[in-house]
Amino acid sequence: MKRQSSVAGYFYPGKAEALEKMIRQMTLSGAKKEKAVAAVCPHAGYEYSGPVAGAVYSRVEIPGTCIVLGPSHRPIESLFAIMREGSWVTPLGEVPLETSLADLIISRAPGVEEDAEAHRHEHSLEVQVPFIQFFRKEAAIVPVCVSHEASLADLEGLGKGMADAVREYGRDALIIASTDMSHYVTRKAAEKKDFMAIDRMLKLDPRGLHRVVEEENISMCGYQPATAALVAALELGARRAELVRYQTSGDRTGDYSEVVGYAGVLVI
Repeated sequence: MKRQSSVAGYFYPGKAEALEKMIRQMTLSGAKKEKAVAAVCPHAGYEYSGPVAGAVYSRVEIPGTCIVLGPSHRPIESLFAIMREGSWVTPLGEVPLETSLADLIISRAPGVEEDAEAHRHEHSLEVQVPFIQFFRKEAAIVPVCVSHEASLADLEGLGKGMADAVREYGRDALIIASTDMSHYVTRKAAEKKDFMAIDRMLKLDPRGLHRVVEEENISMCGYQPATAALVAALELGARRAELVRYQTSGDRTGDYSEVVGYAGVLVI
């Protein structure tokens, strides 16, 4: 099954040449690359969050396989919806799905179900794919869409199951958690709340991240994927995390009265 682009021409350019040019303009020339266990990247339109995503992808070594976790912005039937076979199509070409790793995740992580329909129109995972293609043309992906109904216990089960699957897979795999930060608040409010969540990520504290987002009512749409990614990263031996870049939509629009925050983090 081929999943066609849902937001090409909307969130990012719909033509290969224009898309490559835009991504190239968002990369950090000469950036030192590191082998990471996980990364946290935003998923808004490239015009707004692309510089943050570009900074992250410029800094990380992209292995042959990436597990991409994103929040579902629509109700889905599965708690964790995985697409296990076929390919995803973007203007830069096709990206194959890594079926063997997907099957391992299904067998190791409770609540993960094959559900291609959940991915049909979801942008949070799709917008990561052209960046992966740009930096590693031959990479394969395992997309996992996370329901907003997932509890902390569910997310811990997903994270531990993914870590078990990666170990059994026996090859390098980067876990990418797709999330934006605060939505539609002033820049001052966004920075205050966003850095509460960023602090928990930098301290490799998935439970703390989950708690502070819920207690402080931080409108971080992908805190659940980020929580699961941190759990998996710790299981896989992560030692530290680094904030690569933070900015808001106001840095692009000049309007700081109502912004969306974007953070890029590497977990190493």
